[in-house]
Amino acid sequence: MTPVLLIDPRDNLVVALRDLRAGEVVQVGEIKIEIKEAIAAKHKFPLRDLAPDDRATMYGVTVGVAREPISAGALTHMGNLDHEADTFSDADRTVFDWTSPNISAWQNRTFDGYHRANGQVGTANHWVVIPMVFCENRNVNAIRSAFERTLGYGKTNHYERLAESLAAKSRENATDEELKSIELEASPLPGADRLFPNIDGVQFLTHSLGCGGTRDDAEALCGLLAGYITHPNVAGATVLSLGCEHAQLEILESEIRKRDHEFSKPLLTFKQQAFPDERSLLETAIKETFVGLREANQAQRQPASLSKLCLGVECGGSDGFSGISANPSLGAVSDRLVALGGRVILSEFPELCGVEQELVNRCVTDAVARRFVELTSLYADRARAVGSDFSQNPSPGNIKDGLITDAIKSAGAAKKGGTSPIVDALDYPETATEPGLTLLCTPGGDVESTTAMAGAHANLIVFTTGLGTPTGNPICPVLKVSSNTELAERLPDLIDFDTGSIIRGESSVEELAEAMLERLVRIASGQEMTKAQLLGQNDFQPWKRGVSL
Repeated sequence: MTPVLLIDPRDNLVVALRDLRAGEVVQVGEIKIEIKEAIAAKHKFPLRDLAPDDRATMYGVTVGVAREPISAGALTHMGNLDHEADTFSDADRTVFDWTSPNISAWQNRTFDGYHRANGQVGTANHWVVIPMVFCENRNVNAIRSAFERTLGYGKTNHYERLAESLAAKSRENATDEELKSIELEASPLPGADRLFPNIDGVQFLTHSLGCGGTRDDAEALCGLLAGYITHPNVAGATVLSLGCEHAQLEILESEIRKRDHEFSKPLLTFKQQAFPDERSLLETAIKETFVGLREANQAQRQPASLSKLCLGVECGGSDGFSGISANPSLGAVSDRLVALGGRVILSEFPELCGVEQELVNRCVTDAVARRFVELTSLYADRARAVGSDFSQNPSPGNIKDGLITDAIKSAGAAKKGGTSPIVDALDYPETATEPGLTLLCTPGGDVESTTAMAGAHANLIVFTTGLGTPTGNPICPVLKVSSNTELAERLPDLIDFDTGSIIRGESSVEELAEAMLERLVRIASGQEMTKAQLLGQNDFQPWKRGVSL
């Protein structure tokens, strides 16, 4: 295994692929460097001495500036390296020429999906129950209680069975040690006894918005909810409104028509203030939803072109290997889907800091470039207006594992979007409609971003991580990819796919991209469930427009 890596020949920071000892000599191209102090795997050291104010580069872009002298072979850390990023402008676009990957093995491949009346194809078939306002969360949860076990959608009962066993043994006066030693067999897989076998789930999208805040907040929420209702993975929707909230049903219906002019799915809406009591509301909603579910269950999976896939790409809990293994592998998958006529969504604007000019250069038109610059600049200005900045994006976990500046984190994070031309730049909560790679303005927070990408009609999401995360989505399968094998082995209940063999020099990015795409086709066809689906990890968090990095 090679001990170090210079990612780009323009770089002056080198990545440690394993723990390096003080005094050890490593070879970087033609240069031999003595390691000045212990450097943990994933962290960086300069190729040459850096003087104060010298720029540090990785991935071919600026990722920091030296605060003090840093010797070649010495550890870079937050005490000696400050965040710094290259400037960008849509006026400075350069000519961009893309060489697409070889897709001959995929051109005639299909997946089995749910074909919708508007031409979209879903990778799953869900019914959603949605509150227009947080006041209706309790009623939504009442419908959840009525349906989940009755219809066979209880995602896991392992812990309930454990508590029942503890209670039974406690009644028998078991000792504390006897209680601690209780072990149960694994719970059966979810969905084995579903009443409606062609419905993958009834999903309940509770949230904390809908009233209070601003009218813009309400309109953004309605746009997001409309994105879920019109999503190809959704067969129909039950919507509960109180009646007096800012997020009015009329706004929701308008947003639905914007996304689908000929919307024809079942849409059941109920205003609580129009009913004599809560019981009447819930009984009516449950009965009508049940009838809607019977109709939705008639859908059958049918072959569809891979061009009908829309892939959302996400990273979170990133580490110093994410930009070397997991993200480039996902980027190679993204390029393949674009070449096949599919759609890819790259979000998390705070995690594109420092690579904006490269993205601007890849935009297919001046208008797309201009809109991306406007969206990301406005986002950054809003952050600074409240005393924050994109430089504050890296989390303590990121920093501990080598991502000590936002530009280092961002340069690696952007790799998951691949190298293809950028066909559109969207604001939240717009939907992606153009074949190719689209930029979507979202925060860097995992769940806000995945929630937004599903709302933008991603029908698959791949989530890369170096530290581990359980994140999933209610309607969109989320495949979790580890940047290192240690994580995949330590958290096998969370990780679906491991790219750590790239770090060890045992696999190439291209090899793992082919394997990952094959896996995605099986998931899109309903032949395999992701770990997040098996766990019932249905994270839904609308972005309250303001500052969230």
